[in-house]
Formats: sequence, structure tokens, C-alpha cells
Amino acid sequence: MRQQLSKAKRWVIKMGTSSLTTSEGHFSYRQLEGVVSQVAGLLKQGVQVVLVSSGAIALGMDTLKRAKRPTSLPELQACAAIGQGKLMKAYESAFSSHGLHAAQILLTRDGLQDRERYVNAKNTIHALLNMGAVPVVNENDTVATEEIKFGDNDVLAAHVADLVEASLLVFLSDIEGLYLKDKTLIRQIHSAEELKEYASHVYPKRSEKTAGGMKTKLEAAHMAMRLGIPIVLANGRDESIVDRILKGEEVGSLFYPISQKTSAKKRWLEHSASPKGVLVVDKGAYRALKEAKKSLLSSGVVRCSGNFKLGDVVELADETGQAFARGLIHYSRDEVQKIKGRKASEIDSILGYKRTDELIHRNNLVFLG
Repeated sequence: MRQQLSKAKRWVIKMGTSSLTTSEGHFSYRQLEGVVSQVAGLLKQGVQVVLVSSGAIALGMDTLKRAKRPTSLPELQACAAIGQGKLMKAYESAFSSHGLHAAQILLTRDGLQDRERYVNAKNTIHALLNMGAVPVVNENDTVATEEIKFGDNDVLAAHVADLVEASLLVFLSDIEGLYLKDKTLIRQIHSAEELKEYASHVYPKRSEKTAGGMKTKLEAAHMAMRLGIPIVLANGRDESIVDRILKGEEVGSLFYPISQKTSAKKRWLEHSASPKGVLVVDKGAYRALKEAKKSLLSSGVVRCSGNFKLGDVVELADETGQAFARGLIHYSRDEVQKIKGRKASEIDSILGYKRTDELIHRNNLVFLG
């Protein structure tokens, strides 16, 4: 698997705050320039790169001479507002010395939950990559609320890797890889079961200027593994780390993909979309969906909740309330209330019209892991 990484032609590299700061916690332009130099080397070898960069809040804290990371959202947003412009100026300066351009992309979770905005962000980033530019992505901290935040840039990086259909996701931090509490370094993680086992024994490390830690990295890694994307967690302070990963050297921790890539729409349904309601289905419908890979018909719906309309994403649950799938609904909540439990042949007489026989077509349905 390590040797196959050399064939990856689209990387998402997440730069953690710890890999952009000194041991004292101050922002380091030298370390940023070192990473940019390595990224420039990748581009010369035909690899497209998207950076997901932390550092705006840390840079804002340095500017304000604050040693401890704020705890309130407004203060965090203020630090980000001060630091974001400085961060992009640093990236643009560093990339321009290699004849390259950096492009700022600011995202929020709700921007990816909406299908139209998701596709627009995807197309914009692809256009930048085709122009030879390097998109530098960060969460739009100055407008994000708790409800629409990704949580931290580890999770954001996994979403971006999905968005751009990356062939490799790299987390650069200040540690060699996944360490357990007994300081054992885990070089390879092959399955979700292994990841879950290690998660309860992981060595946590978090500084005053960072939002995440190993827990969020493992959450993001699990998402990427399920998306079919390999992940490498490695030390960003190694000045040749990117080249070593490209060469297939056994550096850091490698998380293996645990599923094949699915269509972009189904990946969006599972990982980015926000369900507007829930349909509870009976045992017969559950078996038809899961085992026979059928579409969802009105006859199998027991009840529904939420406030959804035609084309919205809804969640499917069994009669115990356990969610097991998501899909795009062809009818509104009011319509489903009227036709639930009834045969498809009765829809026209009940509603006065019929769009389709299916409430959710199997091509617009994805099962949750």
C-alpha cells in the first residue's frame, strides 16, 4: 500500500497549527515556507494539491499577544479575522517564490450540506487545480456558529478530501503518528474495528493554540477510510516528510481505505447532507431496501417526522428508531402523511397526481455505516 501512494495524483494536506508554530507556540513563517516548498515539489511531479490550513487563530493570537486560546466563540472569531488575512498573505508570498499562486477558500458546514453550494465549491476548486493554483482551505471562522461548524480542521479536511475526490489525505502534525498511551507507535490501521480499539487507548495531545487533538483526527480518519481514501498521519516538522510519503517510505501512520469509492452524490448524502426529516419503515420495507436493494415505496412507511419537501434529504429508520439510510425524497411531508402505508397504485387517487411510484429511488439512497 505504501508504494501505491506514489501513484496518488490528488492530495489533500491538512496543516495543523502545531506544524506551523514553534515549540513555544508562536506562528513560524519558516515552517510554513518549508511546507510550501515541499508542496511545490509535488506540483512539479504532476500532483495536484489542496491545502487545509489551520493557523489563522494562532496568528491572530500572536498579533494580539495572547498566550491562551480564547474559549468564547466571538473571541475565537475575532482572532481568526485578524489572522486569516496574514495567513493567506504568508501563503501567497511563499508560493509566489516558486512561481505558483495560492487561492483562499473559506467553507462552512452548511455550505456543503446544500447540494447546489456543494457542487459549486467542488467546481471552483477543480477549476483552480486545473489552472495550476493551490487552493488553501479553512473554515470560515468569522461567520461559523456552533450549529454550522465542522468542529475543527481535521474534520474539514476529510470533507474536502471527499469534495475534491482526493486519492490521498495527509495530516501533518507535530507527532510521528498514532501513539497509544504506552507510547507505542501504530504504523498501520487496516479496519474500522482496529481504529475503534486504538481510539480508547490513544495518547492525547493538545496545545493551548489548537482546536483538535488525536480524537478528532481519528474521527476524520474514520470518515476518510469509509470514503475509500487512504490517510497518512505524520510529523510536519520533518522537512522532507512530503517527499518521503511520496516515495512510499514507512513514515507516520497509514490508515487503509475500508470501502470502495461510491458516486459523488451518494458520498454527499452520507457525509455532508443534513436530513430534513425521518421516515420510519416496517420490517418488510427494511428487508427490501437492505437485502433486495429495492427502492422505497409508500406502502412500507409507518410514520414520518420533520419538515421536508420534494428533493430534500431524509433519514430512514427501522421500527426501533435506528437510522440506517439516507435518501432524496420525491414527496413532501404532507404528501407522505397521506400516502404512507398505501400502495403505489393508490397515490394518484389519494393526491390527485403521482410523480413516481417510489418515495426514494434506490439510486438516490445510501446506507449508513
